[in-house]
Amino acid sequence: MMRWIYWLGWLTFRSGFRTLFGLRVRGLERLIRTGPVLVVSNHQSFLDPPLIGGLYRDEMHFLARKTLFRGIFKWIYRQWNAVPVDQEKPDMSSLKTIIRTLKEGHRVLVFPEGARTMDGSLGEAQPGVGLIAVKAAVPIQPIRIRGAREALPRGSGRIRLERIELHIGEPIILTPDDLKQLRGKDGYQEAADRLMQAISEL
Repeated sequence: MMRWIYWLGWLTFRSGFRTLFGLRVRGLERLIRTGPVLVVSNHQSFLDPPLIGGLYRDEMHFLARKTLFRGIFKWIYRQWNAVPVDQEKPDMSSLKTIIRTLKEGHRVLVFPEGARTMDGSLGEAQPGVGLIAVKAAVPIQPIRIRGAREALPRGSGRIRLERIELHIGEPIILTPDDLKQLRGKDGYQEAADRLMQAISEL
């Protein structure tokens, strides 16, 4: 059962996205609905985590900037399954938490770019997502977000009523050979680049 605070956020955001932004979802039949899955997406806006979380009827885990965990929001973000990450001084602890969460059978959302886009273009993938993909060895679901930057640009606190679309790609399964070859710094970067390429093609 979803915790009530997660359910309340899920219901509020899901209804709001369809009402305010006319949310459209393409490729919903490709969505992996059961079992552990690493969901990877481009990052356009603060709206992105609930946008993708609303696709599912059970809980999702995701990374969130450490500075957001203050006051009452520290409790709220914990209830929303957010894992704090220090973008200024990244370490392995958050990555290990995500890998463990995936191996325990949960769904996790990660943004390979690491930060929201400034101009709408796709950024470079960070090797950390490649490490997660290889170490966790679970199915990967690429998703591309369009319109969220226009609805809530980085650096802006004003929401605009723009159309938002989610494009869901075919699941990616790393083969045993992939898991052997994509090791070390270069291998993790190659894995991350593959995932970013899959997102870019949606």
